[in-house]
Amino acid sequence: MNYIGSKHKLSDWLLENIKVVCGDDLSQLVFCDLFAGTGAVGRTFKPYLKSVIANDLEFYSYVLNRNYIGNNSAIDASALIEELNEIPSRKGFIFHQYSETGSENRLYFSAENGQKIDAIRAKIEEWLEQSRIDEDTYFFLLASLLESADKVANTASVYGAYLKKLKKSAQKTLELAPANFEITAGSHSVYNTNSNALINDIEGDILYLDPPYNARQYGANYHVLNTIAKKDTFVPKGKTGLRAYTKSAFCSKLEVENSFEELIAKARFKTLFLSYNNEGLMPAATVKEIMQRYGKYDLVTKEYQRFKADKTENRNHKANATTEYLHILEKHQK
Repeated sequence: MNYIGSKHKLSDWLLENIKVVCGDDLSQLVFCDLFAGTGAVGRTFKPYLKSVIANDLEFYSYVLNRNYIGNNSAIDASALIEELNEIPSRKGFIFHQYSETGSENRLYFSAENGQKIDAIRAKIEEWLEQSRIDEDTYFFLLASLLESADKVANTASVYGAYLKKLKKSAQKTLELAPANFEITAGSHSVYNTNSNALINDIEGDILYLDPPYNARQYGANYHVLNTIAKKDTFVPKGKTGLRAYTKSAFCSKLEVENSFEELIAKARFKTLFLSYNNEGLMPAATVKEIMQRYGKYDLVTKEYQRFKADKTENRNHKANATTEYLHILEKHQK
């Protein structure tokens, strides 16, 4: 998925630098990805570790990580995928609220794809209720739907707004593709909760932090994916059909420093790594000042291409590249 803040392109660089600090053999270590997003980092590290803990407050993110990290046994779902691709379309909540010619005419999906999403989502839920599928298969199919729907979404990669006309990729018919995951020797767990609350209940060796770095709230930017994932009904607000969402303290200039320090102070992990960049709410000097209070601090950087939602997004932004900071803390052990 084309995702704001995704570390997919940086995952090998992160693995390389984390191995420099923690050693080449990570096989007996517990790794936590506390702001997991689409799970790109956890998926990279999963084969190397004894255990991965993945967490994110957004439910669509939980679904993706529950599949890619939490699923760790073979699932033969090829017949189910085929059946879902062939079921009759139906006009449900996504069609009426977020599709072309729906009652609100919010152009997130074509009329055809809105109806396909509704039909597939309803069938997945029906199969779980009838015990035709187990929980692992449920999240595998749901993750497959989220990724497949995202490929035909009529957006500039985020769901804060839709495009005025259907772009070429949005005119294609949705084809459900399997969200295949890797099976490893480790044992993994996935959570869907506030990071500053979860940190009290977990411990391990490596804590990887990739929080939001600016004022953009993920609950607003990806609200349609949450609606598909949750299959709930509500009254969408405004032109873009927003749902209620929890705002992150890490997106608030007034709250971010206190929340960050609280997280660092409570963390029961030997080594902490924070991904942040030069456009973040917290300056690098502030991050360093906070982390130094709790142990040995270091920093590595990498320049890479900025995320652009489309060719016109950020056209007034002069910088084509941004600098990724990987802040490192070897925490004092009590």
